Amino acid sequence: MEVLRTLIGPDNGDANAAQLCARALILFFIGIAYIRIAGRRTFAHATPLDIVVALIVGSNLSRAMTGKAPFWPALAATLLLVVLHRVLAILTLRWTWLAKLLKAEPVVLVRDGEEDRRVMFLHGIGEDDLLQGLRLEQVERPDEVRLGTLENNGRISVIRRKADAV
Repeated sequence: MEVLRTLIGPDNGDANAAQLCARALILFFIGIAYIRIAGRRTFAHATPLDIVVALIVGSNLSRAMTGKAPFWPALAATLLLVVLHRVLAILTLRWTWLAKLLKAEPVVLVRDGEEDRRVMFLHGIGEDDLLQGLRLEQVERPDEVRLGTLENNGRISVIRRKADAV
């Protein structure tokens, strides 16, 4: 426990730049984990990576601005997160396994007019949520859908069935 206290520094605002950077790294990965646990629908239209960076950067800048954290160390920790975000975004273009870990994968909710209730349950999508997503795509019923997918950003995308197949 003493090693962790040395790593992250005191809680009285006297942490140095390295300790604030260590805190930022720890919070970064914990934040991604928490958002992944909360599920995609919690923060639609952004990836967990984007959300964590936005939250921590805002918080760090706020603390630096109000004097709750030393100014330069808080800025150093914030810069570290912004650079880490950029590096991870670039790395997700090269390594799909990392993209899947940080950004999630689309999941199929409806295939050939048949709803996958198990997948809907796992992702917290109820019947009303599905129908709302379909309506936003100008579709009235699931049986009109060839493929309905919960996308990485929390939205439901739809590919219609051919008119004569319905």
